[in-house]
Amino acid sequence: MVTIARADDLAVVGADGGAWAAPLGTAQPLDPRNAPGSPWMAIGAISDDGLAMGFDEDSESFTAWGQTSPFRTVITSSTRTFQFTMWETRRPIVRSLMFRKDVADLDPTDGVTTFAESGSATPDRRAWIFDIYDGDNFERIFVPEGEITDRGDTTAANGEMQGYEITVTAYPDSANNISYRSYLAPELTEVNS
Repeated sequence: MVTIARADDLAVVGADGGAWAAPLGTAQPLDPRNAPGSPWMAIGAISDDGLAMGFDEDSESFTAWGQTSPFRTVITSSTRTFQFTMWETRRPIVRSLMFRKDVADLDPTDGVTTFAESGSATPDRRAWIFDIYDGDNFERIFVPEGEITDRGDTTAANGEMQGYEITVTAYPDSANNISYRSYLAPELTEVNS
């Protein structure tokens, strides 16, 4: 009988995590085991739905004359998205992201912050970091060019947490990469056992 190798420490549960945003062009922090420092700004609490990573791809298949199975398939579109709900809606970076404002524009005057929403949306690309934690295991995703391309409705109601649901779409950087990933790697002997 075949023995199936299983190792629960090689599986990841997204038990916790965090997100940070920084101005476009901000470099990836050198050591992914440390929290990002300035100019990275923490998003704060994220809803218990966590981080949803989307893989949206379209392809075109080519079937040779006389065959019924594709001879070749070409990916014609490939999009990566990251969706989550920001719960700390009073945090300046969260308001900045939701309303496409520079954080500096949200400085209070006499304890009151005032801003206007433009009727014309302008591009608002930023650098992003998403961390996923499972005990001592972690994965970091660095998106050098990401933009919020979808915003969910916001509800203010008794007994309901107000949150800003957003979807970040990753765009290629100058090296044609949409994300850079780092994770705590298990020993290869452990994986191959």
